[in-house]
Amino acid sequence: MAKRSSLYIRIVEGKNLPAKDITGSSDPYCIVKVDNEPIIRTATVWKTLCPFWGEEYQVHLPPTFHAVAFYVMDEDALSRDDVIGKVCLTRDTIASHPKGFSGWAHLTEVDPDEEVQGEIHLRLEVWPGARACRLRCSVLEARDLAPKDRNGTSDPFVRVRYKGRTRETSIVKKSCYPRWNETFEFELQEGAMEALCVEAWDWDLVSRNDFLGKVVIDVQRLRVVQQEEGWFRLQPDQSKSRRHDEGNLGSLQLEVRLRDETVLPSSYYQPLVHLLCHEVKLGMQGPGQLIPLIEETTSTECRQDVATNLLKLFLGQGLAKDFLDLLFQLELSRTSETNTLFRSNSLASKSMESFLKVAGMQYLHGVLGPIINKVFEEKKYVELDPSKVEVKDVLRAAPPADRGRGAGAERADAARPPGGPAERAQPLGSRVPRRGARHLPPALPARARALPRRPARECTVHRRHQLPVPALLLSRHHVAQALPPAGAPRGRPHQPHPAPVGQVQNVGNMDTPASRAKEAWMEPLQPTVRQGVAQLKDFITKLVDIEEKDELDLQRTLSLQAPPVKEGPLFIHRTKGKGPLMSSSFKKLYFSLTTEALSFAKTPSSKKSALIKLANIRAAEKVEEKSFGGSHVMQVIYTDDAGRPQTAYLQCKCVNELNQWLSALRKVSINNTGLLGSYHPGVFRGDKWSCCHQKEKTGQGCDKTRSRVTLQEWNDPLDHDLEAQLIYRHLLGVEAMLWERHRELSGGAEAGTVPTSPGKVPEDSLARLLRVLQDLREAHSSSPAGSPPSEPNCLLELQT
Repeated sequence: MAKRSSLYIRIVEGKNLPAKDITGSSDPYCIVKVDNEPIIRTATVWKTLCPFWGEEYQVHLPPTFHAVAFYVMDEDALSRDDVIGKVCLTRDTIASHPKGFSGWAHLTEVDPDEEVQGEIHLRLEVWPGARACRLRCSVLEARDLAPKDRNGTSDPFVRVRYKGRTRETSIVKKSCYPRWNETFEFELQEGAMEALCVEAWDWDLVSRNDFLGKVVIDVQRLRVVQQEEGWFRLQPDQSKSRRHDEGNLGSLQLEVRLRDETVLPSSYYQPLVHLLCHEVKLGMQGPGQLIPLIEETTSTECRQDVATNLLKLFLGQGLAKDFLDLLFQLELSRTSETNTLFRSNSLASKSMESFLKVAGMQYLHGVLGPIINKVFEEKKYVELDPSKVEVKDVLRAAPPADRGRGAGAERADAARPPGGPAERAQPLGSRVPRRGARHLPPALPARARALPRRPARECTVHRRHQLPVPALLLSRHHVAQALPPAGAPRGRPHQPHPAPVGQVQNVGNMDTPASRAKEAWMEPLQPTVRQGVAQLKDFITKLVDIEEKDELDLQRTLSLQAPPVKEGPLFIHRTKGKGPLMSSSFKKLYFSLTTEALSFAKTPSSKKSALIKLANIRAAEKVEEKSFGGSHVMQVIYTDDAGRPQTAYLQCKCVNELNQWLSALRKVSINNTGLLGSYHPGVFRGDKWSCCHQKEKTGQGCDKTRSRVTLQEWNDPLDHDLEAQLIYRHLLGVEAMLWERHRELSGGAEAGTVPTSPGKVPEDSLARLLRVLQDLREAHSSSPAGSPPSEPNCLLELQT
């Protein structure tokens, strides 16, 4: 069995930040670090002290991580970015409230003595002596120390203190992965209560030494165990008085949730999976009992998660089509108005939304990506609704000659800026039909055809073009992914503008009078809307007329091609030799990662050449910044066809892209044999490694690999056991309601007693489900990790 941790992070906004620029403002962004390793960087919000980000992420981590920290930075073009403040949450703090943190947290000052990281390898022994016992402390090595010098390294040494005596190791120059292998002895006195303190320091020739962290050893406990060896995490120096400046640096609104899952072997989940699959297979003969009951007992706030888990489970079982057909039947049976189909917060609506993301996100990126990217690149302020136009934004976007005409003229011109929403909406509205129905992923036409083929009695309006297939595809698929986050200020240069997206919504609604009446300021777009409606009608006709034979032929064609997991431009290191490695030795190429290989080409359209076979990857890790004189470099360690170890160095343009590539490489190679447990974060230059100064090129690495640190994305491989565990966890949370329904159906049977005699009370699907939950609970209770905690009802507020 395996224990897996995932961290949900939403960075909402900041307020009352201090001004860092001479203009009296700041350009804030956030860096998220897990155990001092940067994993996320938000967008920069320019010239504001109250930024809104609205960005959310989910990170998969090993259960042993210690803390997550949010640093608010001020971006500077000419100098080093300023640190405004930080919020730090330990793992224990987050884990103690499984519903997570939600609210405002005060930023605190970044204290250099608290910015410690890394671990130190110690061997501690108590030896009997002639007159008294001896305490022996062996300082072996350290890893991932904080870089304190400008060259991106440190010059570490260790200071060992006990009962007023101090001993120091030698200094290892320019390394965050030093090795000492030095031993010190101290005399132990009976009854002495003083602790052994091991401190790591960065040596400086001119200024004072920088503190790197410390470990405090309980000598009395060591007397009992006699000997102890291992890696100890360095801790900050908390003996100094801290500055209490909370509230002076502003606040950060966050949502953070930690979920730990103990995933049992597949065999334990088979009864649950078989029961749910049996319900879906029989569902078309008449709605079963379990799926409607799951929807009924699922709260609004977690319905999306449950729908996604169920969909992924049935995708893995090859029953996604049957599952969605069953939900369609349930949705149509309780809907009298077609305009409300798949617009409520139902399980059918949420499942279809998840299905469209899984099946059509890559197609969506190809359709909307170029238009959305163009909006971002132009960074123009455009707004059709005069009530939302802010004069200062329009004046900033207007030419200098037009800035003195007054607010009224500026507001009137806001609806007709060059390259505004009307001009952008035309390519956005016509791009979907122009790509053609045959370019859609095969699963989407199949789902679109399912609606018009429903019997007339299930819906008051059932003719092909009157059913809401366009709204289903455009509202739930295209529009939902293009709009800015909820609560974000619309029309700003860093956000997609809603007017072109609203035009797509009106096209999806077939430009009904009701849709036009809602927003009179959309009137300038009506000619474009009418043109889009005509194109879309033809598109929908072809969409639902694709025959199943053509669909199968297309599926076979696509199945022969390895779909890209991730692709984009990267810089690859091409030079060889013993000279210095500089960033200028990187060459830009276009890379594509599939389930078969990592390939490259000169351009996206040119012929690709395989660089690394997927099965040969042994690790994908970051590289120390000092190694190449540049940041955001990763290494892919692999074996060539002859079995010899090789390393490819690739540079990304930003920290987010770096972590996305690392995540994708780790996911596709997770089942490879021979994955490395350690690696060198530096490079082998001359006759030694730049990180730890080892002279053996093929020796064991000086740092541990981080193969379990990945980002959750829409194209993640299916994990059947994890999805089954998540469904079980949800059902466990609503078990009381399931028992209540069981008592109603079985005529008042006591809770907790599932009928075992089919002759007395027929064991229906609900009774079998309750029995399965009991068996899984017992399996979790007997596992070393124990039973998974149920979801509490309270939500911890950081600051109100």
